[in-house]
Amino acid sequence: MEDEKIIKVQNGYMFLAITIFAIAIGVFGITRGMMLSALLFVFGFFMLPGFFLVNPNTSKVLLLFGKYIGTVKENGFFWANPFYTKKNISLRASNFDSERVKVNDKLGNPIMISTILVWRVKNTYKAAFEVDNYENFVRVQSDAAVRKLASLYPYDNFEDDGAEEEITLRASVNEVSEALEKELSERLDMAGIEVLEARIGYLAYAQEIANAMLKRQQATAIIAARHKIVEGAVSMVEMALDELSKKQIVELDEERKAAMVSNLMVILCSDKDATPIVNAGTLNH
Repeated sequence: MEDEKIIKVQNGYMFLAITIFAIAIGVFGITRGMMLSALLFVFGFFMLPGFFLVNPNTSKVLLLFGKYIGTVKENGFFWANPFYTKKNISLRASNFDSERVKVNDKLGNPIMISTILVWRVKNTYKAAFEVDNYENFVRVQSDAAVRKLASLYPYDNFEDDGAEEEITLRASVNEVSEALEKELSERLDMAGIEVLEARIGYLAYAQEIANAMLKRQQATAIIAARHKIVEGAVSMVEMALDELSKKQIVELDEERKAAMVSNLMVILCSDKDATPIVNAGTLNH
């Protein structure tokens, strides 16, 4: 199998001067009845298809009757064999934002996902001849890679799953992006494509389970918040009892301590403001 071959071609300005001179002499000779000058005229026009431009970050792949001759990456105005077929391949970085596709994550939940890919051609021979259409190849392989990636990781994990350290599509952005970039690099290497960056562009649960998963996420958040509230409430009750005992403000037996703890926990853990009740009697009533 051949590989990319960088070649040098002739300076176009020098051959342009030769071509103009040949055409001018040919026209002058024909007007004077010198038929041999017609050969110079024909030669000048024969030279014209050999001129071509190579713009910055572009290249020309040269073929001669189906045989790969080489690739010109140097910028400028050049001349080559007029029989060469010249195929333009851009070396610029390109962005690709894939369509949102519905796939199942590792847990079997349907999700909507898309990828953003930044790529460029690294090997012009592979891009031109190893695949039919390298731009379409990038689109198809990006779609396949993101489908495979989604099946390897869950969308999210929950505390009750006991997998807090597991890599997920939603939380582990860097790890997932690295895995996606590696997968795409392996797939696109045969087309001579270099992956500059790959990451998840869109991620969400599919519409049919979005509401249910939202409720589950909300429930998990509420439980976590309640856990923090209870921890804080216990700490505050403990501090209150210690301060009352230390400063000997009031003597409380076990029954009264239990009642005080119960009242404080209700007040501190409630999601609504407590309604105060004034006790106009003694401490025992």
